[in-house]
Amino acid sequence: MSIWKRKPLAQLLAEAADSEKGLKRTLTAWSLVALGIGAIIGAGLFVRTAMAASQNAGPSVTIAFIVAAIGCALAGLCYAELSSSIPISGSAYTYTYATMGEFLAWIIGWDLILEYAVGAATVGIAWSEYLNNLLVNVLHMSPIPYSLSHSPFQTEPLTGEHGMINLPALFIVGAISLLLIKGIQESAFVNGIIVIVKVTIVVLIIIVGWNFINPANHTPYIPPSSIFTDEHGIDHSFGGFWGIIGAAGTVFFAFIGFDAVSTAAQETINPKRNMPIGILGSLAVCTILYILFAHVLTGVATVEDFRTGGKEASVAFAINKYMIGYAWLGQLVTVAILAGFSSVILVMLLGQSRVFYAMGKDGLLPKAFSDLHSKYKTPYKANIAILIIVGAFAAFIPGDIVGDMTSIGTLFAFSLVCVSVIILRKKEPNMSREFKTPFVPLIPILGVITCVLMMAGLGWTNWLRLFAWMAIGVIFYFIYGKKNSVLNNPKE
Repeated sequence: MSIWKRKPLAQLLAEAADSEKGLKRTLTAWSLVALGIGAIIGAGLFVRTAMAASQNAGPSVTIAFIVAAIGCALAGLCYAELSSSIPISGSAYTYTYATMGEFLAWIIGWDLILEYAVGAATVGIAWSEYLNNLLVNVLHMSPIPYSLSHSPFQTEPLTGEHGMINLPALFIVGAISLLLIKGIQESAFVNGIIVIVKVTIVVLIIIVGWNFINPANHTPYIPPSSIFTDEHGIDHSFGGFWGIIGAAGTVFFAFIGFDAVSTAAQETINPKRNMPIGILGSLAVCTILYILFAHVLTGVATVEDFRTGGKEASVAFAINKYMIGYAWLGQLVTVAILAGFSSVILVMLLGQSRVFYAMGKDGLLPKAFSDLHSKYKTPYKANIAILIIVGAFAAFIPGDIVGDMTSIGTLFAFSLVCVSVIILRKKEPNMSREFKTPFVPLIPILGVITCVLMMAGLGWTNWLRLFAWMAIGVIFYFIYGKKNSVLNNPKE
């Protein structure tokens, strides 16, 4: 029984071909691009842009978006090759199993649980806060009581009221889990509608805001190097080269999600053609929108506005203060953020359930997770397990506890995917590759360097959490996974 045993490529490709017994193939190239946009355009665009401009880069946050997009594109090219060559559920977990062996595959699978489950819970908690924002500021209704929209660990500073359970966060996680059990096609349809709504609002802000750009706000475009100290007393490199790099690390989180497209490979019609289109297409669309949006936002309002008046709601603040006559657009931003959050949760729960499904089939997690619903052909037991885990997290734990754990987990997964491309090129040179990553090994190596650089910028507390989570995973593997692995126990 070797922990380094690799899953034979022939076996993986046979599983991918045998779709009769597996997941239903219903997704088109457009569905995949929409899934990618659904995961990428979330709160990141509306919240992180202003944050990066105020703390790090000023107007040159647009350059930071380009730097972050280059890092994602390098990883995206590697994802495109692997997902078109090995069109099967499981994303980075499956690719690692085929290239680096069972133990590292387990590590990356455990890491993806961190990325998707923690990410979905965090976004669910933020959804709850914005729902109250919508009720009060847009619909002029009473908010959901504090005790029913916050975790037991939170207290309202003014009234001293304690939270009990975050019901809106639990509701949205539950509703989306039930939609995913019903089917990937229905989920993709709902996601498609959400994507149209939020992209329309982003484009509206770009077009209308362009007329309100004040050239003085873009001068100088790259501010001189200095140190900015925020209200918590934390110093940030502002302006110059390090300001742009710091901002790239901040806005990178706005790009997280395109990798979730690759988890749906086994449910895609003609994955060898459609997977690269889905991954690279969604990245391209979002990068263009991000750069234009950042250019308009930093032109309409000043950096000082983002630091003092705007904070988390900087986009709505800038519209209400400077774009006179367009208050309705500020209200639409709240709708766009709620819609954005919903589709991010959908894609994260989809990715998580498909990783559980793949790990259940391999015996590294309980076999029940690979059971498909007799009618809907979805891994419904995996969805129910994730609903319980993510729902409990969203209902009872404050959102700020998880911090940037999702990001460090994602960057780690990106790095291993880049390495997998190099190993597969060496070990399986004759394998059929519909899409080939150009300039191997240069592109994958640059991908690893970029991801590790961004990980280095995430601070020691996130590294500590990552190692603690991984330590729990290693214990679980040796107690359960290794004993029950199908690859290591073929007779069972």
